[in-house]
Amino acid sequence: MSLKAQITEDMKTAMRAKDSARLGTIRLLQAAMKQKEVDERIELDDVAVIAIVDKLIKQRKDSVAAYQTAQRQDLADIELAEMAVLEVYLPQRLSADDIKAEVAAIVAELGAAGPGDMGKVMAAVKTRLAGKADMGLVSAAVKAALAG
Repeated sequence: MSLKAQITEDMKTAMRAKDSARLGTIRLLQAAMKQKEVDERIELDDVAVIAIVDKLIKQRKDSVAAYQTAQRQDLADIELAEMAVLEVYLPQRLSADDIKAEVAAIVAELGAAGPGDMGKVMAAVKTRLAGKADMGLVSAAVKAALAG
C-alpha cells in the first residue's frame, strides 16, 4: 500500500473513531499533498509525500519553539500532538552515528575537502538521505566532516 493510500485509510479510521485531533492533522497533511499535486500537475509518490511530512514537522517544531518562548505551553502541546501524528508517516530515522558514517562515505566519494565543498556535499546527501534523517543533524555532520 502506498503512503498516500495509507494516509487516506488512517483518515477514514480517525473519522469512524471520532478522533478529531488526529483527523484534523491528517486533513492538513492531505491538503498539503493535494496542493502540491495541483500546483505541479503531478501524482505524488512516497518520496514526495515524505518530503511534505518532513516540511510539516519542521513547521511544527518552529511553532513549538516560538510558543515555548512566549510561554504558551497550551499551544505548544497542540503542535507536539500534531507532530506525533505526522511522525507516523516517516520511515525509520537514522541514528547520529549512521548519519556520520553516510556523510563520511559521501565526502570520500566526492573527494570533498574544506567548507567550500559544503554545497556539493549537501546536494548529494539530500538525495541519498531524504526522509531518512533529520537534515539539521545531517548539516552539522557535513560541517564537522569538512572541518576536520
